[in-house]
Amino acid sequence: TASCLCVRKSRAYQESRRKWLKVAFLVSSAVLVSLLSWSYLVSEDGVAEVLAHYSESLQDRFIEVPCSEDYDSHKRFEGCTPRKCGRGITDAVITREEAERIRRIAERGLSLGGSDGGASILDLHSGALSVGKHFVNLYRYFGDKIQEIFTEEDFQLYRDVRRRIQQTIAQAFGISSSSMYLTKPTFFSRINSTEAKTTHDEYWHPHIDKVTYGSFDYTSLLYLSDYTEDFGGGRFVFMDVGANRTVEPRAGRVSFFTSGSENLHRVEKVRWGTRYAITISFTCNPDHGIEDPVLT
Repeated sequence: TASCLCVRKSRAYQESRRKWLKVAFLVSSAVLVSLLSWSYLVSEDGVAEVLAHYSESLQDRFIEVPCSEDYDSHKRFEGCTPRKCGRGITDAVITREEAERIRRIAERGLSLGGSDGGASILDLHSGALSVGKHFVNLYRYFGDKIQEIFTEEDFQLYRDVRRRIQQTIAQAFGISSSSMYLTKPTFFSRINSTEAKTTHDEYWHPHIDKVTYGSFDYTSLLYLSDYTEDFGGGRFVFMDVGANRTVEPRAGRVSFFTSGSENLHRVEKVRWGTRYAITISFTCNPDHGIEDPVLT
């Protein structure tokens, strides 16, 4: 009897152990699958590291990266053409109040038109304005009405902000700001979640500024609205080998970088709300330089 009791206890123990091992295996398998799925989703989304959170105010942050060979296929300008490459972020150059004033310039200008799709452009230099599925020259199209939309103070602020950003870039890369020239396109962008109607609305594709616009040597963005407060999605993503890095927009934040393939990048699709920014680009080639806009 004692022997039978021991056998039954042994069998019960073994059965209990088998059940425990089965549960442990199922749990560990589920955890492994979850981790693999998370890893896949992260790699698909391309977000591995946030360089600048929207909630933090940065004095300056600079990350140096090796220069690509893109600049070798263009005429070099010593003392300007990038030999030191990288990307920087600062919240200390433009105040949030100034960003709000500049945003109002964009809002007033874009109120004259706007794309049928999710991305609208306003270029105060060339006059290009998104209207429906096309572009018009706002200075020719609206004529004297422009005087009712913009003021000389608006354009003076625009020029002053451009100058400060130019000086910030020059200091970060160890070059003279006088060797840099504003170049085209330099423009306001307004992005929302409306479905794209033309290729001009497809802002989210990865690209290299130096390849897209040969004149670009240094690119900057001044954000005019806040991530998570004014819009969702719409983060700026540097697509590095093995690890993508994001910048979360914040009104007044300046992001700048050398324009070659060392800074391949994209913008996430805006999921809700409206994202305002201005792209301000610089060249080392005086032949590709443009003047500041003037209200005439």
